[in-house]
Amino acid sequence: MNQNKGTYSRRTALKMAAATSIATVGSSLFNRVSASEALLEDHLKGKVNHSVCRWCFNSIALDDLCIAAKNIGISGIDLVGPEEWPTLQKHGLTASLTQGAGKGISEGFNNLSLHDELVASYEEIIPKVAAAGYSQIICFSGNRNGLDDEQGIKNCAIGIRRLMDIAEKNKVTMVMELLNSKVDHHDYQCDHTEWGVALCKEVGSDYFKLLYDIYHMQIMEGDVIATIKKHHKYISHYHTAGVPGRNEIDETQELNYPAIIKAILETGFTGYLAQEFIPKKSDKLGSLKEAVQICDVG
Repeated sequence: MNQNKGTYSRRTALKMAAATSIATVGSSLFNRVSASEALLEDHLKGKVNHSVCRWCFNSIALDDLCIAAKNIGISGIDLVGPEEWPTLQKHGLTASLTQGAGKGISEGFNNLSLHDELVASYEEIIPKVAAAGYSQIICFSGNRNGLDDEQGIKNCAIGIRRLMDIAEKNKVTMVMELLNSKVDHHDYQCDHTEWGVALCKEVGSDYFKLLYDIYHMQIMEGDVIATIKKHHKYISHYHTAGVPGRNEIDETQELNYPAIIKAILETGFTGYLAQEFIPKKSDKLGSLKEAVQICDVG
């Protein structure tokens, strides 16, 4: 998701996956053995619903990631589209947050000229999400492009309200991601929790919520635990990553993840917490297992 030179992004990861698919055939077989022998599920406390973002582990075949995820104790995969759902279902995993529709992060609901296209795309995919047994789909505000925050909220609400009937009918929640505009997504509008909460209030439906990305909001505003406690009723999903760098959530970064996850659970949250870090260590699945253990608070 980073737009800066030398950093990874969802878009970059997807492009790299195609280029490295042949090279990963052999390594995927090794990963499968590693998953079955070395990452057998520990006895997790069971209070956190763990998931992982697909794009961060695109160098690992999806089948192998699913096998490893199950052994680690992960039950959901984030940001997967319809073509990947059968693989998840084969392994008994859920799509904890599905890919959205439209043109991506920078072109979203704050642009009135995109509303017809976005509405048509989401009207097509929301019933498919429901039919597959899933309940959340991601969406984005888009970049400001000179738009002030108040008008951005109004514009987003106009488009999103057009989709609330079909979302409510299918019991699928549209989830707008909070992203930082300081490091990774310059000019993105939904870059503060208060802005996202104001939009939730403007839309006025329980089927529109926020994805609180802990990494992004630490960069933009800090005060993570207090913010979660204050606005938890507008949040239906969480993402993790280490700050700074967006890598492992271990002792090399500044956030106290056990304390944050404990605060999330204290709000009564029963949704998914997804790991969305870029593994820096060579043992990517080992890093994923460690992240789940760090977040597995009781």
